[in-house]
Amino acid sequence: MDRYPPIADHGLVGDLQTAALVSSQGVVDWFAAPRFDSPSVFAALLDHDRGGYFLFAPESRATTCKQLYYPDTAVLVTRFMSPDGVGEVFDCMPPDRTGVPTDRHVLIRGVRAVRGTVHFSLECRPRFDYGRATHDLELQDGTATFRAPGITGCLQSTFPLQQDGTDVRGEVTLRAGEVAAAVFTVDGPDAGTPPPLTPERAMTQFWDVVDFWQRWVRSSRYRGRWPGVVHRSAITLKLLTYAPTGAPVAAATMGLPEQIGGERNWDYRYTWVRDGSLSVRALLDLGFAEEATQFTHWLSDRLQAREGVDGEPLQIMYRVDGDPELREEVLSHFEGYRGSYPVRAGNAAADQLQLDIYGEALYALSEGHDITVGGSYHSWKNLARTLDRLADSWDRPDEGIWETRGGRQDFTFSRVMVWVALDRGLRLAREYSRPADAPGWTAARDAILEQVMQQGWNEQEQALVQHYGSEVLDASLLLIPRVGFLAPRTLSWLSTLDAMERTLVSDSLVYRYDPAASPDGLQGSEGTFSLCTFLYVDALARAGRIRPARYAFEKMQTYANHVGLFAEEIGPSGEQLGNFPQAFTHLSLIMAATTLDDALDRQRD
Repeated sequence: MDRYPPIADHGLVGDLQTAALVSSQGVVDWFAAPRFDSPSVFAALLDHDRGGYFLFAPESRATTCKQLYYPDTAVLVTRFMSPDGVGEVFDCMPPDRTGVPTDRHVLIRGVRAVRGTVHFSLECRPRFDYGRATHDLELQDGTATFRAPGITGCLQSTFPLQQDGTDVRGEVTLRAGEVAAAVFTVDGPDAGTPPPLTPERAMTQFWDVVDFWQRWVRSSRYRGRWPGVVHRSAITLKLLTYAPTGAPVAAATMGLPEQIGGERNWDYRYTWVRDGSLSVRALLDLGFAEEATQFTHWLSDRLQAREGVDGEPLQIMYRVDGDPELREEVLSHFEGYRGSYPVRAGNAAADQLQLDIYGEALYALSEGHDITVGGSYHSWKNLARTLDRLADSWDRPDEGIWETRGGRQDFTFSRVMVWVALDRGLRLAREYSRPADAPGWTAARDAILEQVMQQGWNEQEQALVQHYGSEVLDASLLLIPRVGFLAPRTLSWLSTLDAMERTLVSDSLVYRYDPAASPDGLQGSEGTFSLCTFLYVDALARAGRIRPARYAFEKMQTYANHVGLFAEEIGPSGEQLGNFPQAFTHLSLIMAATTLDDALDRQRD
């Protein structure tokens, strides 16, 4: 077991309320319960000694490890090949089908020998509450029960378990065709023992999970050129969505570094208005209207609650149930992934002002308008009040899309997205004949366009820049042609795209911006941002630069990990960095693929 495996050396399993990472060595080294944003149960990825883990793998170290997903599912298969035999570990979690929050979550781990004889070892060492809580162990009749304040873990296996302090371990030897299983269940403090475990019961649950995911993928209407990567991204987005509310988290993890040894280590297990809103169009393009609808309802509820910071109708992120409280704390007892400290739980950026979120929110509501704005008078009134406020207060500095901690600026992207908010509001008012201050919204929208093109334009760079008075380029502006602020083939946009290619693009990979040229209040550097690379592909395709767009898209697939997942960033040696897997990257992959498909189809016609 590596002390800290590469971030990309993992697959993801989940039950639509929480998720776990499994390394290619058969180790569950990240798992939080009962929700994505709950304290961890296993967190060896953030501290090998204190975080806790669940290992189930062949004992022999002379093995080759390979991982794959069972086709069109979120069932992970880890294969181990050695001279003595070939073994497999399959991991899955029965998905939530009720939409009701629950404390009970089940991680199924099955093993089998495929060829020869394989000796498997098991170690289960939970460390509840980010490793801060102690637990008691009860071991009886092959069932281990771990009790900590407010939570219970129960490990059942089809082979004997032995006590190891307050943890357990076990061994089982299988010949070709034989199967064994271990099931770890987390539940509330008063949970009873689950039903007895047998290999047959474990396999029945396994096939039930397979059927769930394959049925879901079959409902996709994507018929483009990249069904494998697009459907893997769609499955990943669904895995990262909290089923009871339809709110997607930005990533399954917290604290994974954007630079090894650096301080850019954030908690991404929350719902960003920005990320979730952009997922609506991606999901609709694939035919997953139910998921898109559920999020737009969640978003409408946030507007109705009017609970943002400083009286703002929205704040930039929430917990998956809509709770706006995301207090940030440093877990000082965790050393961090490969010494990347501090490890933060919670996210203080929730208190920032980011005006762009109104544009993304209106973009989402306008894309899913048939089931949101068009159907509710009261929802429209809340939305209209938000736009009235925005029309009067758009000309303000803010922290910007990248949540910099270096002070507020007049960010160009923020102004562009406020323009989007007002523009989409006017469209919806016209389409549904809703009451609106159309003259006021129109005047504000037009004033924003004039201001951006005058003050956001840099003559020397011949480009729109990060913020007024700056010479720094910013990849967030790659969304401009998608949202319609500028047409994708106008000279001003093509010139901006050219400037980005000179400054931010490295072998088709795209940096967000240059922190050295635009200080963001943090030490260190970061890798290229995978979201921005796919936005670059989208912008190239819209600009008619189809050949480089397709090449960049195909090259980007070589940076995916072995099961098709992307973290937040790509490091200088091609390694994945940041929280993993990142929903924003996978939704932008879907956006790029569908745009590129359409461009290639038109070219062929």
